[in-house]
Amino acid sequence: MTVTDPRTSTPAKVTPIGPNGEEVTSKVPFHMKDSLHVPAERYYSREFYDLEKEKLWSHVWQMACREEEIPDPGDFVEYEIVGKSFLLVRQNDGSVKALHNACRHRGTQLGKGSGRFPGGQIVCPFHGWRWKTDGQCSHVFGREGFSDGVLSRDEIDLPECLVDTWGGHVWINMDRDAGPLREALFPVADILDHVNVGNMRVKWWKEVVLNCNWKLAQEAFFESYHVKQTHPQLYTQHNQDDADETNRSLPEYQSFVNGHGLFQGGDAQRGSTHGNATNLLEMARVLWSGQDAMTLERDLWVMESVSGKVDPTDPQFGLATVDALFEYWESAGIPAYERRPEALKLWGGDVFMFPNYLMLPMYNNCLCYRVTPYNDDPEQCKFEVWSLTAYPEGNEPGRPESLGRFDKDDADHWGLIPRQDFSNIERMQQGIKAPSFTETRLAAKWELTISNMHEELDRRLAAEY
Repeated sequence: MTVTDPRTSTPAKVTPIGPNGEEVTSKVPFHMKDSLHVPAERYYSREFYDLEKEKLWSHVWQMACREEEIPDPGDFVEYEIVGKSFLLVRQNDGSVKALHNACRHRGTQLGKGSGRFPGGQIVCPFHGWRWKTDGQCSHVFGREGFSDGVLSRDEIDLPECLVDTWGGHVWINMDRDAGPLREALFPVADILDHVNVGNMRVKWWKEVVLNCNWKLAQEAFFESYHVKQTHPQLYTQHNQDDADETNRSLPEYQSFVNGHGLFQGGDAQRGSTHGNATNLLEMARVLWSGQDAMTLERDLWVMESVSGKVDPTDPQFGLATVDALFEYWESAGIPAYERRPEALKLWGGDVFMFPNYLMLPMYNNCLCYRVTPYNDDPEQCKFEVWSLTAYPEGNEPGRPESLGRFDKDDADHWGLIPRQDFSNIERMQQGIKAPSFTETRLAAKWELTISNMHEELDRRLAAEY
C-alpha cells in the first residue's frame, strides 16, 4: 500500500517490519494480506486482542486527557487502558507527569477518577505511604519495620511514563524508549494546527459503552461514504437529487505514514462542506439540533443573520457566511486562525490519529472521539465524545467533568446523529462473526484509511521491543 508523506509530497511505500512480508506473517495472527480486505478475526479474536495489549498499547503514544482537566498544581486524572492505570498530575512548574497508579508497597491504587492531591502529597489509603506529586517517595510509615534494601529510593519512587502535550491534550507512552510525540503524530498534528485546535476547550463530554471491538467502532468514522444511508436528514430537498454525486466525489481521502489519515472536502472559498451553498443554512440547523458539536448555536445565529442580507440560495451565501464567522470571532474576542484554504477545507472533515483518536473540526469547533477497549473484552469498547470550541479570551470555562455514561439509545443525552451511528456499530460486530463472513472488503476510493490503520497495527504487533 502507498501512503502520503507530506515531507516529500510524494507517495511513500511503507514496507512491513523485517526483511520481507513473511516477517509480519509469521508474527501476527490474522495479518493483513492486502489493502482491500481485513480478516474478520481481528475484531473478535482473543489471541489478537492479547497481542494488542502487549505490543500496541504498551508502546504507542495515546491521548490520556485534556489539559484543562488538570489546570492547577496537584490536580490529577486517572487514565486506564487494558487494565493498566496511570495518574496524570499537574506539577508546580506547570508541566505534567504520568505516574504508574500503584503503591510501591502492596499495589493499592493511589487515585481514582479525578481530583486534587491535598498538600501536594499522594497518600496511599491502605498504609499511609506518601509521595510528592512528582513521584518521589516522601514518607514510609513504620520504616523501621522493613529490612535493609527493601526501601531503596529507585524501588519506592513511583515509575513514570513518557508524557507530552499537543493540541490541548496530554499524551502518554508507557515505553520509555519511544520516539518524540510530535514525530509520532506527523503529519496530522501539523494539519490540525491550521485550525488551532490547541485554542479550544471542552463544551461537553460524555461516553457510551458499545458491544463492539474498538477498531470496528472507530472505523465507522473514517469515511463519509455512510452518510447518505445512515444520516438521510443531512441531505435536504436542495441536494437530494445529487446526493450520490455529493457523497462519492466531494471528499478527498488521504492515508499517511504512522497509520494516520483524513478525509476533507468542500469549497475552500465558500467554506461549504456539504455540496453547494444553497443548503448550507439548512445543514447548519440539522447539525446543531442533531449533534451540538461541529456546529453550535452561535454559528447558526451568525448564519441566520447572513440570511437576512444574502439569499441562502445565492451562490455568494457561503462566502458571506465565512466572512461573517471570522468577523464574529474577532468582535467577540474569540481566537481565530489564519483564513487559508488548508484550514477551510478541514471544515466538516475527519482527521484520524493512530491508534484511536479522531478530530472533526468545523468553524471554530471540533468534535472528538476516543475509542478504547473495555472490560478486557475484545467485543466491547468505551466510546468517548467531546465537543470542543474556542471561547473569548479570559472567559474560558473551568475544569471540565464528564457528563456521564449514557445508553446508546438515550435520546435525552445523545442527539440524532450519534444515535444513528451507534445503531450501526453493534450490528456490525454481530454480523462480522457470521460463519460465512471471513473478511471485510474495502472501497479503494473511500476506505483505505481503514486498511492503512490495520497495516500500521500489523507493523506494531510484529515489532521486537
